[in-house]
Amino acid sequence: MNLLSLPNDSSPDNETLAMLENKLIWIALPIVYSLVVSISVPGNIISLWILIFHSKPITSSIILMINLSITDLALAMLLPFQIIYHYNGNDWFFGKDLCNVVTIMFYVNMYCTILTIMLISLERYLGIVHPMKSTMWRRKRYAIGAIIIIWMFLLAAFYPMESTDLTYEVKHLNKTTCFDVLKWNMLPNLLSWAAFIIVLFFILFLIPSIVTIACYVRIICKLIQTSNRHGTGQERRSINLAIFVLVIFIICFAPNNFILLIHTIVRLFFDKSFYHAYKLSFTLSCLSSCVDPFLYYFACKDFRKKALELCHKRFRRKERSDTRRGSLFSALTFSSGQIEVLKNGNNHKQESDM
Repeated sequence: MNLLSLPNDSSPDNETLAMLENKLIWIALPIVYSLVVSISVPGNIISLWILIFHSKPITSSIILMINLSITDLALAMLLPFQIIYHYNGNDWFFGKDLCNVVTIMFYVNMYCTILTIMLISLERYLGIVHPMKSTMWRRKRYAIGAIIIIWMFLLAAFYPMESTDLTYEVKHLNKTTCFDVLKWNMLPNLLSWAAFIIVLFFILFLIPSIVTIACYVRIICKLIQTSNRHGTGQERRSINLAIFVLVIFIICFAPNNFILLIHTIVRLFFDKSFYHAYKLSFTLSCLSSCVDPFLYYFACKDFRKKALELCHKRFRRKERSDTRRGSLFSALTFSSGQIEVLKNGNNHKQESDM
């Protein structure tokens, strides 16, 4: 196949057609996305409230977490359109512009999360392993600059999607899809497609994953060297954070990116597809927006402190409420008992008088 040309056929493959008519997809994806929305929206709103108003001082790490939380919240607020799309039998009726926004937000959220977690791991690595040498690099303006660079790079990387109508009318099914049919003309030739996939998989996923894992391994080794044999709270939290981040990458991001690489290669060069697996793996990447607040809990002392305070206050309010209900019940029981005793006493007195 000529790498400087594109296939003439742009119709959906059999796997895509099967997915569009799969009723299990119509039910499963809306359920998963609804669960994500119900957890992610309140979770990230609370996280933003704690990070912005109750984390003092605002450090470079806090700024990175705020960016991550805003990205997660933006995705969660756009997911209802995707829920309606799948519930409606994979038929998109919101127009091409909103289709582009929702689709690009899916990818931007995933890769922005990966890159931001990488920066958080680098910031912690510098702070723990090289605390004296890294002071000038851990300033707020560098964190803000890094976030701006991430967004500019991602918007540039996804420009082909931004400038293309991602809707596709499947006439014999009487449906309009939203980025469920791959459009060859999104890029000029197969060589451009190969470069696009390389950027997504290697630059935006594989390299950041390796850097993140390497940073946390080095952090753990450093803490073990400097701590006593029983370990410290900081060491345990860093180990928990490293394990948590590793789980996020393995469960949320690795399946989608590996399947995307395989799916695109076989679709472009062998006319086959793994679209079912790719579509389902997309739901896993959305789960990161639900679990990121736990990342803040392990990574940020102020966030952890405030979260524990909120839980303690809620527990005490519930305890006081239960106590009041118990006191009220006891008072009512005691009053009923008094009435019963008085009645019995009066009846006994009346009998004696007779």
